Amino acid sequence: MLKRVLSTIVAAPILIVFILLGGVYLEVGCALISIIGLHEFYAAFGNKEIYPITWIGYVATIFLYIGLHYNWDFTILAVMALVIFAMMIYNTFGNKNHLIGIAATVLGLAYITFLLYHTVLIARQDSQFFVWYIFILAWVTDTCAYFVGVSIGKTPLAPTVSPKKTVEGVVGGIVGCTIISSLYAYFFKPEFLVFAIFLGVFGSVVGVLGDLTASKIKRQLEVKDFGKIMPGHGGVLDRFDSILFTAPLVYYAMLIFYAVQK
Repeated sequence: MLKRVLSTIVAAPILIVFILLGGVYLEVGCALISIIGLHEFYAAFGNKEIYPITWIGYVATIFLYIGLHYNWDFTILAVMALVIFAMMIYNTFGNKNHLIGIAATVLGLAYITFLLYHTVLIARQDSQFFVWYIFILAWVTDTCAYFVGVSIGKTPLAPTVSPKKTVEGVVGGIVGCTIISSLYAYFFKPEFLVFAIFLGVFGSVVGVLGDLTASKIKRQLEVKDFGKIMPGHGGVLDRFDSILFTAPLVYYAMLIFYAVQK
């Protein structure tokens, strides 16, 4: 627990700076997190002797963020087309069967780069309120679930996926997240309060699903953590697994909210 707290103390100020600066700084920060996360994700497949085409994942990620910075509307479709084209050519002229590696490459791009990409999409709406929401949903749920689970947790939630998670802990996470979500909206954007209640509930559930998804992948690849860059948390991907799921949820909730406001 001490290592988790120390890692959070170190990581939190860096995250706060990126969010407060916004703009290109947040874009670069998300791009770096995506690339590091991809590296950890792709490396884990080596444990099963599956080798993604890593350079395609990195190049596609960089091009995606460059396109976003310069407002190139065609970027996502262009990246998809180029990735598919490059990998099919690689498979056609390679000496080995690269199909499984290609599948892992695409999965990494979809799971990490594309989902985290929503964080910058939110920021480009000039709303730090919603950017912070991504982390409130993920980390408040995780913190409340941890302490409630340690205190009174008895009923395993998904023992074959994450043995330490309990139903009681998840319920505590949902309640805590809903309360904090509501208070956050009440003080900073009261007109969002009704949305905040629903987002607190569904956001905490989605955050838990993000955590369970990462745990399942690690079990399938037989690795304890995706990396070691953050003591107590493992790698970047171990710390951002819930955020990968909450970022798209917040983005589309924001769009719905603005549409209703009109």
